[in-house]
Amino acid sequence: MGIMVRDENNQNEIPSIGRLFLRNLFIIIWPVEDIVLATSDQKKRPGDNVAKTVVVKNPNKSSKPLRILALIGVGIAFFMFVFFMAGNAMKNSDAYKVATKEIGQNKDILNETGGIKGCGMMPTGNVSISNGQGQAILEIKVLGNTKDLNVSVYLEKKPNGQ
Repeated sequence: MGIMVRDENNQNEIPSIGRLFLRNLFIIIWPVEDIVLATSDQKKRPGDNVAKTVVVKNPNKSSKPLRILALIGVGIAFFMFVFFMAGNAMKNSDAYKVATKEIGQNKDILNETGGIKGCGMMPTGNVSISNGQGQAILEIKVLGNTKDLNVSVYLEKKPNGQ
């Protein structure tokens, strides 16, 4: 991005990993950091003050297309991570487990698919549970021996019930 973090007293020296870690710990309180940064005369984050670091322009900054590609790559990786984490959370829900158990016992689905090999990688829908009751609407791809099916499932949980 055309910037680099350096030691406050010697701008030719890269701070130790421990100091860089300490500097970035303060990102947890980023709203406070933004306010301090905007109002500070030194234009330094609290993390920079504690770690005794400064941010300076990098005279050897990389080419613009390379930086754009890096940003696009980070963006794609972030959205893939979120997408797969949401799918994994859905697959670990009790509603998904109940749904796949019921699908596996449904004679109509077993006949149409020629037997079930498994379920698709990413179920869609939502699961909402509050105070022991809730609803789940799921779309699950069922992988069959002869035919794959998309099965829609609606589940309702009553208080103190299944």
